Amino acid sequence: MLTKRRVLAAATGMAAALALVAGQPATAQQPTVPDQGFYQVHADTAAARTSVARSGVDVLGARGDTVEVVASPAQAGRLRDAGLAVTLRGDWRAMLAERSGGGSRSAGADFPAGDEGYHTYDEMVATLRATAAAHPDITALSSIGRSYEGRDIPIIKISDDAATDEDEPEVLFTCNIHAREHLTAEMCLHLVDRFTSGYGSDPTVTDLVDSREIYVVPIVNPDGAVYDISGGQYQGWRKNRQPNPDGTVGTDLNRNFSYLWGCCDGSSTSPAAEDYRGPSAASAPEVRAVQAFADSRVVGGVQQLKAHIDFHSFAELVLWPFGHTHDTVTDGMTQEEYDRLKSIGEQMAASNGYTAEQSSTLYITDGDMNDYMWGAHKVPTYCFEMYPSEGGIDGFYPPDEDIAPQTTRDDGAVDILLRNAG
Repeated sequence: MLTKRRVLAAATGMAAALALVAGQPATAQQPTVPDQGFYQVHADTAAARTSVARSGVDVLGARGDTVEVVASPAQAGRLRDAGLAVTLRGDWRAMLAERSGGGSRSAGADFPAGDEGYHTYDEMVATLRATAAAHPDITALSSIGRSYEGRDIPIIKISDDAATDEDEPEVLFTCNIHAREHLTAEMCLHLVDRFTSGYGSDPTVTDLVDSREIYVVPIVNPDGAVYDISGGQYQGWRKNRQPNPDGTVGTDLNRNFSYLWGCCDGSSTSPAAEDYRGPSAASAPEVRAVQAFADSRVVGGVQQLKAHIDFHSFAELVLWPFGHTHDTVTDGMTQEEYDRLKSIGEQMAASNGYTAEQSSTLYITDGDMNDYMWGAHKVPTYCFEMYPSEGGIDGFYPPDEDIAPQTTRDDGAVDILLRNAG
């Protein structure tokens, strides 16, 4: 398996070989600029980062004054023309192939050789079924709906009397809405394991399970996640697998939610774009399933969900709404509400070493899950951008040795959210 050191060294070597201006003619000494390059863009303001996101590039991650993107030579050229400093770091397709083992394939339905510690969709479903069978009193396994290709989107409830809808605060955890962010699915599976195997022996776990109803959706985008490891090779895939009329495939599920969908130039109308918002609000079945579940938790006119985290990777951030505006006090957000979201977010970030900030501090987005959960349901909601803080290809595909330390790293933050729920 490639270590992070080897991957970064490979990227550095590519950067040295490919450090030429986009569009410059190739010579015997200069290789052609890749049609999909991995670039770092210096963007030290939210406005600059938003302009990068709006340019049609594939934004991998953003932290501080650096945005990591995949772009064509023409896209990189337009960013330079806009006055941004753009540095080519590698050939994205070559980096994917290298990270996938450079031709050493695992079984076609599994992760690349060396990364089998990650769970495939089928392995995840089997794990959830085994957990529910081993802990029948405190778990209830079901599905919130089906993906475009017909896969169940499983949800597991964990509570001291899981078969009963008790008058206890409900908390939702969602993962893997973007296909290539597999570490997040492991995060949700870790939560399931921790709150079941630790029940009755771990005082903190026992108290939280006894006093809360915990819902976990480990994989919102099963079709995309399955496709991303197709052939035992990483594909770098982000969206779902729903066809578009122009022949392209995929909607960015985290730009397709109904609340202020497409309101603020924070998503793309181009089906080929990685942040394509879809033809209409909640046009993706996976998004409709999440929204229907949130709607179903309104009982007697009162939303039972009292807190939510949507796990992403990467950048090591704790983000809170809104993403569609830089304003803090705005339609749908009072100063008191904002201050509470900020306070809990900062507490969680202090526990895991992440950076805490409003979502739009990165760049403007619209139609995302967190804006929906707060805007439509007033559920205190956070986006966790997990490990690493930066890293190009390793940002999405950290070695499986990182699963345990990076999922347990968030235990304290999860407990803070659960204690503050309600």
